[in-house]
Amino acid sequence: MKKIIFIVISMLLISVMLISSYFLIKNFKEEDKQKNIFTELSNIAIATKENEQTEENQIDLEKLYKINNDIVGWLKIDNTNINYPIMQTRNKPNFYLDKNFYKEYSVMGTPYIDENCDIENSNNIIIYGHHIKGNKMLGELENYKSEEYYKNHKIIKFYTRDTMIEYEIISVFKTTVYDNVGFKYYQFYNMEKEREFNTFVNKCKELSFYEIKETAKFGDKLITLSTCEYSKQNGRLVVIAKQIS
Repeated sequence: MKKIIFIVISMLLISVMLISSYFLIKNFKEEDKQKNIFTELSNIAIATKENEQTEENQIDLEKLYKINNDIVGWLKIDNTNINYPIMQTRNKPNFYLDKNFYKEYSVMGTPYIDENCDIENSNNIIIYGHHIKGNKMLGELENYKSEEYYKNHKIIKFYTRDTMIEYEIISVFKTTVYDNVGFKYYQFYNMEKEREFNTFVNKCKELSFYEIKETAKFGDKLITLSTCEYSKQNGRLVVIAKQIS
């Protein structure tokens, strides 16, 4: 009887190991595929004038727009892995939560803008992306918990079809969602009144991991990067920055 129990338990353990290995291999393949897609898209989007040396390559979204017109921008933070196309589907919220640029299923998804935001008119553009280990997707935002890291990566670049906009970080904080305790930062996408704007900025500054001298005033435009944060259930890590150019 003991021998039978031992065999059954062994078979169950082997089955669990095989299933776990399958999903690990599947995730690794998915990550490699998505990495290759982003590299491919970056190569397509890089635009430099012939025989002209420039300090920095520019992003030509027109080429990518012809492939998928859901693209509305490109997010880049120098000296990090954050260098991604930004999507938006206002009639299909969260569509790119589990889709790659080519609209195929992807557990990593593609960073995207909140459906309530208008990149031309909203004074806060909210971008969501998965937190993937190994500084993948928006997982690298985890490093902003360190003040030293923030000091070396203050600037966020956002390319549109028309121009490149620079933002300077003014707050980094964590909160929770889907409860009555956390700060509902994702509701502040079009702050038309000065009091509302100031309330938002002051709360972001209050929650910040460390003091940041730079702030924002009514009339400034903001960008918000949001990803999961795992110290609490339904946690979010949030980076707020103001437009400086």
